[in-house]
Amino acid sequence: MNIQDYKGVFVYAQQVDNVISGIALELIGKGKDLAKDLGTEVTAVLIGSDVKALADELAEYGADKVIVVDDPELKEYRTEPYTHALASVINEFKPEIVLVGATAIGRDLGPRVSARIHTGLTADCTQLEIGDFPINPIPGKEQLHNQLLMTRPAFGGNTIATIACPAFRPQMATVRPGVMQKAPKEAGKKAVVVEYNPGFTPDNKYVEILEVVKAVSDVADIMDAKILVSGGRGVGSAENFKILEDLAEVLGGTVSCSRAVVDAGWKSKDLQVGQTGKTVRPNVYFAIGISGAIQHVAGMEEADIIIAINKDETAPIFEVADYGIVGDLNKIIPALTESLKAEMAAK
Repeated sequence: MNIQDYKGVFVYAQQVDNVISGIALELIGKGKDLAKDLGTEVTAVLIGSDVKALADELAEYGADKVIVVDDPELKEYRTEPYTHALASVINEFKPEIVLVGATAIGRDLGPRVSARIHTGLTADCTQLEIGDFPINPIPGKEQLHNQLLMTRPAFGGNTIATIACPAFRPQMATVRPGVMQKAPKEAGKKAVVVEYNPGFTPDNKYVEILEVVKAVSDVADIMDAKILVSGGRGVGSAENFKILEDLAEVLGGTVSCSRAVVDAGWKSKDLQVGQTGKTVRPNVYFAIGISGAIQHVAGMEEADIIIAINKDETAPIFEVADYGIVGDLNKIIPALTESLKAEMAAK
């Protein structure tokens, strides 16, 4: 492998039902930063059936080029044809970096592609940057420049690891939705569109989709919320979440929770914030009865304002909170809710 042959930052632009997923736009935003540091461009790889029209949206969010793999075999996501498509693009165009969203699709696709093209993959990254590796010079060992440094929680979130892939290309990473930020939209911006089809011959590894059943949920996506009222084990019971729901209603916010609440069966998994849940960036985040374990903090530390309420004054959550209240949430939350109601009524 001649590493010098590999140039450019590629982003897998996930789409479902011909709708671009938010993670694709987030990764293009981060890809632009990485490409700028490397003096190269960011390319979106769009895979599907009748998806060429989506290229303009990718361009408006920062893609310099869009490679479109369009084929009837790619109408619904299936592991084998999508792996063949993305691996073929990588082998043909030789990118230096490939970013994939750590969605259900990305977590299936990324490892399969990395194995097929014989490179490494760092999963669930929380930070990506261009730098030197080893980060700290080691006597007698060459320090390589312009490497992708991929940072992710390790050992159950108890430490942070920075990983590089100096000997192979491309350098591949999956990134959880909500961790990176979209670039500002530039309406009317165009990208170079390249159509590429490696050919698809179904074999015994192609899954046949007999029926697609879509679940309809009336639960608001906590990743879109501007105000989150999040409860932990300290709330005490599923029934006691009613006081958090009352506060969220007054604020026009959404209720979320920690993993302990999901494990206890008080709330559903789609409301969980944290390393094993969702990463959120609300304007205001209430951490109520949440101790502040690193696994939870990893999912909410980018909130603009963090307000912690906990009876334990030594709880780690106070270390990341902008405002903290030590006391009984059963007294504080109802009083806060009533005070807000009164203030709004006065207006």
